[in-house]
Amino acid sequence: MQHIEIIVGSQMGSAEYVAEQLQEALQDQGIVTALHEQPMLSDIAHPIWLVVTSTYGAGDYPDNLLSFISELDQQNNLDHIDFAVVGIGDTSYDTYNFAAKNCSQLLINKGATQLLANLEIDVLDDALPEDTALAWLPQLLEKLTQTK
Repeated sequence: MQHIEIIVGSQMGSAEYVAEQLQEALQDQGIVTALHEQPMLSDIAHPIWLVVTSTYGAGDYPDNLLSFISELDQQNNLDHIDFAVVGIGDTSYDTYNFAAKNCSQLLINKGATQLLANLEIDVLDDALPEDTALAWLPQLLEKLTQTK
């Protein structure tokens, strides 16, 4: 049975809500998930990660993700990790989705394998962020079946 670790970086709650919607949809597909709202590397047991993060301030990580990112930065080798990243941001800022971009680059630099290009959700779009993420989810599921 497949297991996905959902790692949330949320300052105001929008990324958390998107992550919860993705978790529900994954569970409906029979996939076991764990949602980490205060992520710590020691709590993440499985090698498939879905990072859902907003960008805060001037391109920063949300506060709840800072210690996790610091832990990742201290790792030498994450080549056992497969990941995807969903970023939630506002295109009116020149730091649009920097947290998502920086997170995926950090994971790549540590040897992890990116399953799909980042999904970048613009909160200024007409579609609700969770609807955009749910429409993207079949691409991730397809990629996961190819990598089994």
